[in-house]
Amino acid sequence: MRKATLVFLCLCMLAMFPSFAQEKFTLSGTVTEASSNETLIGVTIIISELNTGTTTNEYGFYSITVPSGNYTLQISSVGYQDVVQSITLDKNIKLNLQLEESVESLEEVVITENVEKVNIRQPQMSVNTLAVETIKSIPVVLGEADVIKSILLLPGVTNAGEASSGFNVRGGAVDQNLILLDEATIFNSSHLFGFFSVFNPDAIKDVKLFKGGIPARYGGRVSSVLEIFQKEGNSKEFKVNGGIGAVASRLLVEGPIVKEKAAFLAGGRASYAHLFLPLFDIDNRASFYDLNTKFNYKLNDNNNIYLSGYFGRDLFSINDNFVNTYGNAVVNFRWNHIFSDKLFSNLSLIYSDYFYGLELDFVGFEWDSGILNFNVKYDLKHYINDKLQVNYGINNIYYRFNPGKIKPNSADSGIVEEQLTQKYANEFAAYVDVAHDITDKLSLQYGLRLSHFIRLGQDELNIYEDDNPVVFDPFLLIYQEAEPIETINPGRSGQLATYTNLEPRLSLAYSFNDNNSIKASYTRIAQYLHLLSNTSSPTPLDVWTPSGPFVKPQLLDQYAFGYFKNFKDGVYSLETEVFYKDIQNRIDYIDGANLIANDAIEQVILNGEARAYGLEVLFRKNEGKFQGWLAYTLSKSEQRTPGRTDRELGINNGEWYNTPFDKTHDIALYGNYELNDKWSFNGNFVFQTGQPTNYPIGQFDFQGLVIPYYGLRNVERLPDYHRIDLSATLTPRKNKNRKWQSEWVFSVYNVYNRRNAASINFRRNNDTGANEAIRTSIFGIVPAVTYNFKF
Repeated sequence: MRKATLVFLCLCMLAMFPSFAQEKFTLSGTVTEASSNETLIGVTIIISELNTGTTTNEYGFYSITVPSGNYTLQISSVGYQDVVQSITLDKNIKLNLQLEESVESLEEVVITENVEKVNIRQPQMSVNTLAVETIKSIPVVLGEADVIKSILLLPGVTNAGEASSGFNVRGGAVDQNLILLDEATIFNSSHLFGFFSVFNPDAIKDVKLFKGGIPARYGGRVSSVLEIFQKEGNSKEFKVNGGIGAVASRLLVEGPIVKEKAAFLAGGRASYAHLFLPLFDIDNRASFYDLNTKFNYKLNDNNNIYLSGYFGRDLFSINDNFVNTYGNAVVNFRWNHIFSDKLFSNLSLIYSDYFYGLELDFVGFEWDSGILNFNVKYDLKHYINDKLQVNYGINNIYYRFNPGKIKPNSADSGIVEEQLTQKYANEFAAYVDVAHDITDKLSLQYGLRLSHFIRLGQDELNIYEDDNPVVFDPFLLIYQEAEPIETINPGRSGQLATYTNLEPRLSLAYSFNDNNSIKASYTRIAQYLHLLSNTSSPTPLDVWTPSGPFVKPQLLDQYAFGYFKNFKDGVYSLETEVFYKDIQNRIDYIDGANLIANDAIEQVILNGEARAYGLEVLFRKNEGKFQGWLAYTLSKSEQRTPGRTDRELGINNGEWYNTPFDKTHDIALYGNYELNDKWSFNGNFVFQTGQPTNYPIGQFDFQGLVIPYYGLRNVERLPDYHRIDLSATLTPRKNKNRKWQSEWVFSVYNVYNRRNAASINFRRNNDTGANEAIRTSIFGIVPAVTYNFKF
């Protein structure tokens, strides 16, 4: 790591002394959508004569500095009409651009930001972007467009199966993904325990997934960053769009507050399937709703402010005796300021809260838990010249962890109110990130992040002999919980532990020509938060815990190498990558660990290590009536926890074993065919190696009871998973030249009714007395119809 840091410092020195042999001027501005003034992300601005260019940032701003001269600009973005404009650059020019929507391109499939050749030369790798139109076109269960289900079709991305929460990237766990909505952290991305994601597709503008080569401005999670930006609102006219589906409906309204200056957006989504359950004498209930809001105001040409929010809740109940409520709430205030045509800044003040509530009326208590954080970010983007861009900033997050509070729900319940010890922490980071074109063929992106984590004091802290909360029994050959020798009160003002890490990042691209390049990257990231879960798919009951005296931060070192090629001027493209990930201090659990309502969680966990490696291939067709992609991943994901001394066996005898999210083969095929202006068809095929699991390898009798016993961890697997989904979209021709626009989407999930196993359990047959295996499946074939509209 020291060598990588030294290389970074040398590159910084080289970058700060560019050539000034010819007078240069700066072209800068903002790119927006003509009909709404919505800023556009990832728009490509190319100067043809110099074969150089740039892209707009997260707020639509661009800047490029080149020698004086007469140039032709080519401005392009998928879904919009290309713009070609001539300029004379003999002084600094501010040029704001507006792009007209291209109706013919609305259904284009986009995975990377743009299919322009300039992307071959960019050092950024292991990144996928999905257009909102693509997300809406992908067939999913019950017809509800879903961001999380859509990214599962990308290479290196899987999950634990149908109706499972979250997603896994390159063999990583769910808690190793940083999910950002308008820069605010989302701790649970699922509705109804994984049936749907929390993101309303109508409110989303941009979706980007970083799997490797992660820029230095991101940190805190060791597997991936899923960055989602909401729309800002139409500042020109009022617009309404929505949809009515089989289990949920949505509505979004946007419009100007002050025309061309201020706008709002408000969207809502809710399920209603539970309303029909009483018709079948079913007292159970499962429902969700979420709200998206945004306000933006243009103070002047150099200052914009934004206020965005999200609020979502899930409710699951069984006969009112069991009631489960959980959800996210986030608020973000942002201020964009342009210091000059070369320096752009953004200040963010963010509040994020995840709440989990449980009421068990039959035993008379309520249970609440959650995690809350306050985040201050200040980011600057410095466009020094056409060969060099420097991004830098600081970030500070304060956390409060509530592992659980139990209280009686009635006066005669007999339950004594108890609060598990709350935990507090602070995470600070500063970073610098440089994009540097060394030559016409070689481009670099290098950066350094300094993270500093403080585990703050708390009301109670257990003290153990030799600071060891887990002990090994040499006679039983098992790990057991240690008894505390005392419990102290450090107080909120103290510090229980501190960790500081340097996190270098490096990506490079070498272009053989406009259509071929190789890329490589190295990423080091520290993760200070951990999700306590011993299930293959997280549940809302799982609890987040910070690093501290007994739990060390996870440390990632990831290496990736890839070959990229465009065919036939970008009509086809091929992306291949190999990767290797090594993670230190991955949490593992002793056998029989109890994670629920455990006020001494350090007694059941050990620090181990994990690794993952694999090959990813993505072949795409980007243009024409038929578009789509084929993604294939060959990978391995393992972890181990060796003994801390020669006398200890470690977990699983100290041997490497498959993680619950290890999928050897993962194939995803997606296609979109636009027959005409009335009909379009979509389909996808998914195949995955079965999920690792444990089956009993024997049994013994104990006082008349048959007790199964198990061998090493995750040796067996569930049956392989596969399915086909199809959908057809009908757009009435009468939509033309009228304000009300509508479409019908007919979809069939799991066309051949494959009963994919969510789990396999074993039991004794009451009639024969023989043991038998029982397969549990979530979905068979599921047809659905959705009606979408806008006006």
